[in-house]
Amino acid sequence: MKHTVFIAVTLLAASQLSHAQQVDTSKTVELKPVIITATRSEKDPTEIGRSITTIPNEQIKSSGANTVAELLSQQEGIFIVGTGQNPGSLQSIFTRGANSNQTNILIDGMKISNPSSTDNGLNLSELSLSNIERIEIVRGCHSTLYGSSAIGGVINIITKKNQSPGIHPDIEVKAGMFGTGTSMFEENAGVNFTHKSGMYVNAGVYNANVKGLDVTVDTVTVPKDYKHMHRDQDDFEKTDLFGKLGYKNNKLDIFASYKNVNQRSDIDKGAFNDDDNYITKFQRHLTTYGATYKVNEKIGITYMGGITDLKHTYTDDSSQINNTGKYDGTYYTGSYKAAVSNNEVQGNFKLKGVDGVIGAGLLSEKMTFNTYYYSNAWGLYESKVNLDSLKINVKTINQFAHINIDGSIIKDNYKAFAIGLGIRNTQHDLFGSNITCEVNPSFKVAEDGILFASYSTGFNAPSLYQLYSPDKNLTSGITRGNKTLNPEIATSWEFGFKQKVNESITYTVSYFKTFIENSIDYVYLWDKNKQISSINYGDYRGDSYINIGKQTNQGIEIDINSQVSKCIWINGNLSIVSGQLDYDPSNINTSHTQGNHVQLYSNGAFLNKEVETIGLVRRPSTANIGFTYKPAEKLSLGTNLKYVGPRSDIYYNSASGPFGALATKSVADYSLLDVIIRYTIIRNLTATLRIENIFDVTYYEIYGYTTRGRGTYINLRYSL
Repeated sequence: MKHTVFIAVTLLAASQLSHAQQVDTSKTVELKPVIITATRSEKDPTEIGRSITTIPNEQIKSSGANTVAELLSQQEGIFIVGTGQNPGSLQSIFTRGANSNQTNILIDGMKISNPSSTDNGLNLSELSLSNIERIEIVRGCHSTLYGSSAIGGVINIITKKNQSPGIHPDIEVKAGMFGTGTSMFEENAGVNFTHKSGMYVNAGVYNANVKGLDVTVDTVTVPKDYKHMHRDQDDFEKTDLFGKLGYKNNKLDIFASYKNVNQRSDIDKGAFNDDDNYITKFQRHLTTYGATYKVNEKIGITYMGGITDLKHTYTDDSSQINNTGKYDGTYYTGSYKAAVSNNEVQGNFKLKGVDGVIGAGLLSEKMTFNTYYYSNAWGLYESKVNLDSLKINVKTINQFAHINIDGSIIKDNYKAFAIGLGIRNTQHDLFGSNITCEVNPSFKVAEDGILFASYSTGFNAPSLYQLYSPDKNLTSGITRGNKTLNPEIATSWEFGFKQKVNESITYTVSYFKTFIENSIDYVYLWDKNKQISSINYGDYRGDSYINIGKQTNQGIEIDINSQVSKCIWINGNLSIVSGQLDYDPSNINTSHTQGNHVQLYSNGAFLNKEVETIGLVRRPSTANIGFTYKPAEKLSLGTNLKYVGPRSDIYYNSASGPFGALATKSVADYSLLDVIIRYTIIRNLTATLRIENIFDVTYYEIYGYTTRGRGTYINLRYSL
């Protein structure tokens, strides 16, 4: 905690610039910045009473970040597990303490998720930095405008559209290493053609080839032990293809885009447990489309949609485990598929003192999977699962409305007062209707200062796997999937103040608190007729998902941005997060559990009494400080200091009940310093050198898994 306080004082004393460290000041900004995600309409960021961040294209280019996750992890309120691990590792996002499946990720306004996963969460490793115009972040509960999963916030990745007439190539080549025997090569090539009529075409390819680290930590101490000598490094390959066709003028903006993601990762069995023959492959086809028509300056109509299908396969072949040639005698393969269709229409209007949006949408999700497991380690055993015949799918219909009213509707002198009001009705195939709402008052206390508050409700729908997984206990008949699941329900409060002091200094301070009820947990069930102290394997009555927990998150965020002099910028942010989990046995739906004993897999506790857990797994307090010095027009020198506070992580504890369960372990804090040097060789051609973790700090993001050491990356980029 002392490190966090020190960084907070440093931020406040230094007067910082947020992210301007990455902005090329030689370029003149001509267009007034707008943000669309916070209100689903173009809005001046200084007039929005929410905690927001915009990362423009120029900042993305000059950041030195290799991935979207690296870029996002520099922002306040966001911690992404996997950012510092081997490329291709699972990357899970935690925004304002919310769970990893409670942040809504959008591409051009369309939600991107993975319905084939157990919780519908997105692995951010599939997102590359190619073809991005800007990224908009709205922190806090935002389900009124964006539906399920938006409890922690919304991140909208907006791809490139038209540019000035002509041909605009954007070519980048990057190479680097981040540990002994590692290497990374990336090629990113894109081109935009814009006709003077407003028609444009974007196309490109991104490719990455990584020779990686051994993903897991090696704890074998005998130098000549087979398991030590034959540990393998885990590689990663990724290729993205993208294209976009559109037309834009003063009244019409229409586009259609396609993206294909293909990647392959070497993975291991678990913490400290290497596997030399375990691979996963992922493929996504994503098509998005939309059209906006401005009827006049006061009314606009927008239609947007997206179709995606994805496939995730895992293969773990029998691996040699000793010098005698013995194999572990197992083979596993699994193929997980999903398809999503999302279509929405909205109308925007703007009058004196009033602007708003009203709309409706239809979301359709499907999933299936096929698995095969073989083992001869203890006698022949085979297991096959095929869900194709179940035709698992769910549809969600929604209607939403949001309006912003300022005091000028009464009298111009009252314009400083404003309030945002929103409501959404969601109709889900299984859990029925759900209503969310938002109240967002604000007051301009100065020309560029705004005091704001918000009360909002949100929800997170259960995943298809949690609802429909057919695995059944033969004794009880209880299925792992639970069709009686209700959505997780959130209530969130926020109070904040943001100000642009002058052209050089801006800052934001906010406090939030969120309550999430009906939290969905994975549980074991045990014979209700036995005492908990005497249960054994034969008393097992299945496993399932149930609504049981209540989660509380709260925290403080500070973001300060400053241009200290003509050639010096400082930026920084601080996020202090805390939380707890509460479980009450009276909330158990006994019709599904049949009254059997319930044991939480997440911590091994039996719910025969109220259980309280202080602290949330993998939700540290964080701080970032950036410094940029530009001694010459062509040269920029920068540093980034990232601090991640102490937190708890999970590991499997075989002693927790007959089958074992998860337990927590403290993970130490760490600080990482990166250096970025950027030099313009000739006009439009820039070289960037980034040294990450310059002091080669050894740290954990996830207990038992390695992180990158000192890394050096150099890239050349030609952009016209």
